[in-house]
Amino acid sequence: MNRPLLSPVILSLLLLMGLAIHSEHSEAKPSHGFAQYGDLRYPAGFKHFDYVNPDAPQGGTLQLPNPDRRTSFDKFNPFTLKGVTAPGVAQLMFESLLISSADEVASAYGLLAENVEVAKDQLSVTFKLRELARFNDGAPVLAKDVKYSFDMLMSKLASPQFKTIYADVKQAVVVSDLVIRFDFHRKNSELPLIVGSLPIFSEKWGKSTDGTGKDKLFNQITFEYPIASGPYLIEKYDIGKTITFKKNPDYWGSDLNVRLGFFNFDRVSYRLYKDDTARLEALKAGEFDTLVEYRAKNWAKSYVGPKFRDGTLKKTYFQHRNGAGMQGFIMNMRKPVFQDQRVREALTLALDFEWMNRQLFYGQYHRIDSYFANSDLGASYEAGSVPSAQEKKLLEPLQKAYPQHFPEKALGPMLLPVSTEEPSSLRQNLRKARELLAKAGWVYKDGALRNAKGQALEFEVMDDGGAMVRLVAAYVRNLQKLGIQVQIRTTDYALYQKRLEEFDFDMTTMKFPDSQSPGNELWDRYGSESAATKGSDNIIGVKSPVVDALVGHIVKAQSRKDLVAATRALDRVLTHSYHVVPHWYSPSHRVAYKSNLAFAKPPTYYQAESWILSTWWRAPTDAKGAK
Repeated sequence: MNRPLLSPVILSLLLLMGLAIHSEHSEAKPSHGFAQYGDLRYPAGFKHFDYVNPDAPQGGTLQLPNPDRRTSFDKFNPFTLKGVTAPGVAQLMFESLLISSADEVASAYGLLAENVEVAKDQLSVTFKLRELARFNDGAPVLAKDVKYSFDMLMSKLASPQFKTIYADVKQAVVVSDLVIRFDFHRKNSELPLIVGSLPIFSEKWGKSTDGTGKDKLFNQITFEYPIASGPYLIEKYDIGKTITFKKNPDYWGSDLNVRLGFFNFDRVSYRLYKDDTARLEALKAGEFDTLVEYRAKNWAKSYVGPKFRDGTLKKTYFQHRNGAGMQGFIMNMRKPVFQDQRVREALTLALDFEWMNRQLFYGQYHRIDSYFANSDLGASYEAGSVPSAQEKKLLEPLQKAYPQHFPEKALGPMLLPVSTEEPSSLRQNLRKARELLAKAGWVYKDGALRNAKGQALEFEVMDDGGAMVRLVAAYVRNLQKLGIQVQIRTTDYALYQKRLEEFDFDMTTMKFPDSQSPGNELWDRYGSESAATKGSDNIIGVKSPVVDALVGHIVKAQSRKDLVAATRALDRVLTHSYHVVPHWYSPSHRVAYKSNLAFAKPPTYYQAESWILSTWWRAPTDAKGAK
C-alpha cells in the first residue's frame, strides 16, 4: 500500500542523495554544506552525524528480500526507463556531490565535493571535488565525469524524470580537473542543492572500446557493471533472482565524517521472491534478516511462529516524523469519464475508510487529509482551516486570472475526507454521491448509471496483483451500489509499470513521494508540461495554470514561512479538484528483524529500507554465542 510514484530505484536514489533541499545563502564563499533556512546543524569539521554509531562493528552479510514489488531484474543501469534495475545498485554504488542530513528538515553536506560556492547573483554554483575521491576502477573523480553524468541524465536516453528535475540548469561547465560549475537559466534557491544531488558516474562507464566513443549502456538493456564511487561492488548475481554486493576494500570515503557509521556490512545480498506470501514465509524460515511490512493484516496476524516466540525474530514499530504525502485511488484526468468534477467528487464519497480500518487494517491507520499529510506544509493542520492572508495573496489573483481552472471552494474551509462515523454513514454518503452524479447527467437506467446518450458510466481499476486487491474490491463494491460499472484489472509488475509510463489506465493506486521541503520535483508531478511527457510523474494528468503558478511560488520560496504558505495554497487547489480518493497512512514503520541486528536511535526523517541498509550493523557475539 506504500507503492511510490517514482520508479523504486530512482526514488531510493534521490532520497539517499537528498534531492528535496534548498539554499538561501547570499554570500559567495565556499562552504562545507547548505541549510535551507537558518544555520547548518553540523559545523565544518564535524565528526559524524548524530544518528549513526561511529563505532559500529564492521563485517558480516546483510541478507535482504526484494524491497518493493520488483520480482526480477534485467539491468544494472538505474537511470534509464526501459527494463528493471537490480535492487541495491543505486543505493550502494552511486554517490553525489552532496549528501543530506536525516535529522534536519533540509540540509546537505559535502560528499564527493569538498565545498560548494553559490554565485552572488545566484545564477551558478561551483563545486570543488575532493582530491581523494575515486571510482571503483581506481580512477579519480573529475569534473569531466560530473559533466558527463549531467549531460547523459539530461539526454533523451535517460528517464524523463531527470530532465524535469534539472530543467532549470542551463549547463555544466568544467572549470578545471577538480572544479565543476553549473549555470542556471533563472534564480532558484533550490538549484544549488538539486545539482548537489546529481548521481555521478565515470565517463568510461558503458563506452565502447572500438575507438568510436559511442555509448552503448544508455541505448540498450545490459548487465554492464557500473563504474561509480560508492562503497560497494557487485560480487555475483543470478539474473532476475539474486544479487550480492561486497564492500570495496579500496573505497575512498571510509574515513569521511559524512560516511562514518554508514554501510557497516562486508556484504549485502538480495533475494527476489515472487509474491508477498513467499517473502514472509522466507523471513520466518530465516532466509534473510529483516522485512519492512506495509500490510496491516500481515503485521497483525502473520508475524508469528517459533522464531518470534523464542526471540530469534523481533517485530517493532519505529516512529517517524515523515510527511505522509498523498496516497489514494488516482484518476487519470486524460480520460473523458473523469472530466466532470462532480463525478470525481462522487467517487470520493464511496470510500468507507472507517470500515476498512476496523475490518481490514486492525485500527493501524490514520486517514490522509492532505497532499502534505502529517506535516505543517498541509492546509489540514486544523479542521476547517481557511486560507491565511499570505495564502490569499497567492490564490485570489489566480482565481481572477484563471476562473475556469480554479476550484470553486478552494478559498473556503479546507476540505476534509468524508467519514462514515456518526452522524454520517456510508448510505448517507452514497446518497450525496448519487445527487452529484445526477447533476452531472448520470441517472440509473437499465441496470447502470447512464448519460443522455445511454452510455454507461464505467471504468477500469488497474492493480499489479499485490496487497491492494482486496481493498480495491471493497471500494468497487460501493461504486457498484451507485450503478457504476467497474472492472478490476490485475497485471504483472512489468506490464503495470509500462502502462503507467504510457498513461494507459483509468484509475490505479499510487503514493506520491514524501518530502520535508518540496520543490522542483513538483513540476514533474503536477506541472502542465509533464502531463504530456510519457514516463513523467504526472500520472494524474494535472494540467492547470493555477497549479503551475503555485508550484512556481513553492520553488521560489525564500523562507520557511513563504514555503508553507505556497504548499498550503497548492494543497487547497489540488484537494478541492478531487483528482484522488485519499487513502491512509501510518505514523510508524513496521519492521521485523533478526535479534542479532543492531541500530542507533532512528533519525527524525527517514525511510525504513534505506535506514536499515545504510546504518544498521550485526551485533557481535562472544564465544558462547551471546551478544
